[in-house]
Amino acid sequence: MTIDCTAPSHRISPLIYGIAFDGLTEKRDKHQYEVGATTRRWGGNPTSRYNWKLGGAWNTANDWFYQNVDIGLSYDDFLESNRKHGMTSALTVPILGWVAKDAKSVGFPVSRFGSQQQEDNGSGNGLARDGTPLKPGAPTLTSTEAPPEFIAEWIRAIRKKDQERGQRSVQTYILDNEPMLWNSTHRDVHPEPLSYDGLLERTIAYGTVVRKEDPEGLIAGPAEWGWTNYLWSAADFAPGKMPHSDRRAHGNMPLLPWYLRQLREHEKKTGVRLLDIVDLHFYPQTNVGVGLEGNTDPATNARRIRSTRGLWDPTYKDESWIGEPIRLIPRMKEWVADNYPGLRISIGEYNFGAFRHMSGGLAQAEALGRFAQENIYSAYFWQYPTEGSPVFWAFRAFRNFDGKGSRFQDWWVPAKATEGTSVFASRDEAGGKMVAVVLNFDPDQAAQAQIQLKGCGTLDSVRVLGYSGAPGGFTEQTPGAKAAGSLTQRLPPYSMTVLDLTVKKP
Repeated sequence: MTIDCTAPSHRISPLIYGIAFDGLTEKRDKHQYEVGATTRRWGGNPTSRYNWKLGGAWNTANDWFYQNVDIGLSYDDFLESNRKHGMTSALTVPILGWVAKDAKSVGFPVSRFGSQQQEDNGSGNGLARDGTPLKPGAPTLTSTEAPPEFIAEWIRAIRKKDQERGQRSVQTYILDNEPMLWNSTHRDVHPEPLSYDGLLERTIAYGTVVRKEDPEGLIAGPAEWGWTNYLWSAADFAPGKMPHSDRRAHGNMPLLPWYLRQLREHEKKTGVRLLDIVDLHFYPQTNVGVGLEGNTDPATNARRIRSTRGLWDPTYKDESWIGEPIRLIPRMKEWVADNYPGLRISIGEYNFGAFRHMSGGLAQAEALGRFAQENIYSAYFWQYPTEGSPVFWAFRAFRNFDGKGSRFQDWWVPAKATEGTSVFASRDEAGGKMVAVVLNFDPDQAAQAQIQLKGCGTLDSVRVLGYSGAPGGFTEQTPGAKAAGSLTQRLPPYSMTVLDLTVKKP
């Protein structure tokens, strides 16, 4: 392994260590604040239908029978909790056009639509017994209209409180959540698949009021879910229409580049920038699971770890139905450079499944290291790591590996490792303190890492902490042999090792 302090470096955005808000467990699970997250995102399908005037009311969409519910927590509770715990806030604002009108109505009541494939206390999943989608009723069954002025009023209320307390509470506004899936996730109020033009029109209409009410806030979008909607619209797959007809009607440009180019043209014409951050979601399509779910047989574990390469590696051919390199972050950088230079990049949702298995933890640690390497602006894990899980300790490898606040430093240092391992290195502003996170992906074999420090100075002190899945997280390890510009360290099978170093500058 080589850590090269002579190569160009960059400052790491602290917002890559983000997590999501889970309204259903917020009150009872305080361990999310122990993971070391720097920012939290108010997002997910229900936030597309959040009614800020009703406190905690939103619609659960197809996640749970299209039910209006009150989660017992308002957006202001979320913002206040973030301030209390030293985290910044990214707030999803609905541009769908409909929000929950109360905390009790449902989209497909059995009393009106009859027996359905699945039911919960009188509400159905919108599918007939044979699986046929039922034609939805009027949106007013569950919802009330939410035009741009509804959002403008919300932001005015937020900014008024900010001014009273003298502190900003929202750093980023995200323009809704996965809009190209609305015709399935929210088909009770938006059954028609969204088009290129529909996405742009809503972005302009709602983005304009967000910018007007909070000129210094950052605006992110379009928060699309994955591969098909990086490249095509929902209308491109509409039943009864020629495949990809919407894309062909827009110069055959992939959705995201077209979207960015149109917003750049809008800024040229009006002088108003409506997007600061390109926000896309990333979920491996290689059948590795999401959240706590996912098989943990050897083949799936190895594929789970490899799937992280879809974020950054141009040589990695995705092992799913996609079947070609995704290279998401380099692709996003190219799209920005070609169509709207200067925009920042965010991965607004991602995870690799199997939270409680070491393969899930290693995939997570790999992703955090790559976010630092690729110099993106922000990333938000979905939802948040469960206490004591390998994914929890993957965050802690970068954010608080010794339980006393020691962490990955603020400047990225380029580093290289052999196949089957990774090394991610960082230094402080002065260059005298360095922290490296070293990963061994082999479940059976230990590795002997020989690490060369190129141009970093003379190695002074070495502290080593390791984690291989045992309860309690990182523990002190015996340092290996060290010389002026190198060290040797044993890496146990399936392990994360943190090297906490000091160097004397030449």
